[in-house]
Amino acid sequence: MKERYLRSLRLLSECYHSFEQMSGADIRKTGLTQAQFDIIVTLGNTAGMTFKELGRKTLITKGTLTGVIDRLETRQLVRRISGREDRRNTIVQLTAAGERTFEQVFDPHIQFCKQPFSGYTETDFITLEETLEKLKNRLDATIATTKTAAQGRKSSL
Repeated sequence: MKERYLRSLRLLSECYHSFEQMSGADIRKTGLTQAQFDIIVTLGNTAGMTFKELGRKTLITKGTLTGVIDRLETRQLVRRISGREDRRNTIVQLTAAGERTFEQVFDPHIQFCKQPFSGYTETDFITLEETLEKLKNRLDATIATTKTAAQGRKSSL
C-alpha cells in the first residue's frame, strides 16, 4: 500500500511539473510572466475584480499580486479604479490594450495546452475528473481537520 501511494503521488507530482513546464514555455512566448498571464486571463471577460478576488482566483499572494499589478499597470494592460460602493476597495480592470492581449493569448494557450489530451475519450476525462475530485475532497477534508485541531490546541494553551 505504501509503495502504491508513493508511486501515485510521484506520478501526480510529475504530471503537474510537466504540465507547468509545457504551459510556462508557451506563456513565455507571449512576453508575459506566468503571474501576469494569470492576472490577464482571470480579468478577461470581466468588469474587473478587487485585489481580494484576484488573490482568491489566481492563488497569487497579496504581496506578489501588488507587484504584478504594478508591472501590468506600467505596461498599460490594467488600471486601478475605486470601488463604487466602498472606495477603499480598488478594482483592477483590463485596459483596451489588456483586452487585446487577453484575446491574443488566451485561446491559443488553451489550444496548446489541450494537445497532450488529444487522445482522451469522454470516458477518460470523466474517470480523471472523478479521481481528481475524490482526491481534492479528501485533501480539503484533511486540511479542515488539521485547522480545527490546531485551533483547538491554540485555545487550550
